[in-house]
Amino acid sequence: MRCDAKKFAQMYEEIYKDLYRFALCRMRNVQDAEDAVSESVLAAYENIRKLQKETAFKSWIFTILANTCRKKLKESGDRQKREEGAEDGLAQIPAGTPDYGIALDVRKAFFILSPEEQEIVALSVFGGYNSKEIGSALNLNPNTVRSKRSRALEKMEYVLE
Repeated sequence: MRCDAKKFAQMYEEIYKDLYRFALCRMRNVQDAEDAVSESVLAAYENIRKLQKETAFKSWIFTILANTCRKKLKESGDRQKREEGAEDGLAQIPAGTPDYGIALDVRKAFFILSPEEQEIVALSVFGGYNSKEIGSALNLNPNTVRSKRSRALEKMEYVLE
């Protein structure tokens, strides 16, 4: 796709809040989320010519962001800290930082999910993807995505009761 900086900025502006929400939920830290979004946007801009249809921009950039978050989480190797530190991760969000409506209780419930479940729920909720699109991005059968999403939402519902 041919795209100038102005067109890219316009497409990015329409979805940046969703990208940030997704990254914040996955990374659990404001700085790490901002880094992941920045890195993903840069990669998307550098590779915009590979995008065939403008209508696929949102799904394409979310896939880049999901892969970036997954890579950063894997590289950090600090899984135990993230799992045990759900409360600490929330404390790292500075006061006055816009939360964009994600309630504390919902975040706590979200952090109970496995990384794969978090990714599926986040892509579904923040990215607006259907099970076929999520399955394609994660190399899973759409039926598997639906069942994992359903189980993950049930876990969250149980915690929120």
